[in-house]
Amino acid sequence: MSKGAIRVGIGGWTYAPWRGTFYPEGLRQADEQAYATAHMGAIEINATYYRLQSEKSWVKWGEAAPAGFQYAVKASRYCTNRRVLAEAGESIVKFLDQGMIELGDKLGPILWQFMETKQFDPDDFDAFLALLPAAHKGIALRHALEPRHESFACAEFVALARKHRAAIVFADKDKFPSIADQTADFAYARLQCSRESEPAGYAPGELDRWARVARAWRDGEAPKGLNYVEGAKPGGKGRDVYIFMISGAKVRAPAAAEALIARLR
Repeated sequence: MSKGAIRVGIGGWTYAPWRGTFYPEGLRQADEQAYATAHMGAIEINATYYRLQSEKSWVKWGEAAPAGFQYAVKASRYCTNRRVLAEAGESIVKFLDQGMIELGDKLGPILWQFMETKQFDPDDFDAFLALLPAAHKGIALRHALEPRHESFACAEFVALARKHRAAIVFADKDKFPSIADQTADFAYARLQCSRESEPAGYAPGELDRWARVARAWRDGEAPKGLNYVEGAKPGGKGRDVYIFMISGAKVRAPAAAEALIARLR
């Protein structure tokens, strides 16, 4: 069975407390993105949630990253923060047309994040997922879904995600539903429980566990100890894995990512 790639990373690259902790003293701010992409397997871009980016920026971001690196892109809030998701077609096209295809093979999954107040409506969500294309201007697209309301923790949502070959984001945070069911050819996790009291954000044993989980996802297995809607179903195909150290004690995110990367080597 073929195995996928595991990419571990952080959210964004501009954060003042990382200067002198992650970024070396004296590193120019203009060089921080290149430094971050050289030390991470992936970075989740959050700025795209708030506004469209220029084509020039996408070209620059692609040039800053080494071969094998990928950016995950958070979808525009104008696509997801709406009462009727089925009416998002025009906004989705506008979002996809902003120039992200300039990243080429450095374009990773698109993260479609929904507000905590957005409840699951099967028909509306099915219509929304039908609007997400498998490719755009010759570039294959992958879609990751992050619902934040408990109503999504149901078999019907899992079935819809699988029908449309979209991954359900595994959110490691008590505040949000944690759904470990795998519904696509890649896994996407956002680990949000890092602590500033831990030099690497997480205790060594916790990082060891996440390394085991990452390998299990890569190998097509269903790791134990996670929350499943349909129950753990091992024996699937190998898949690519994206794990992001997000939120929690943000100052520790790069250290947490690097510690997990070291365990996966």
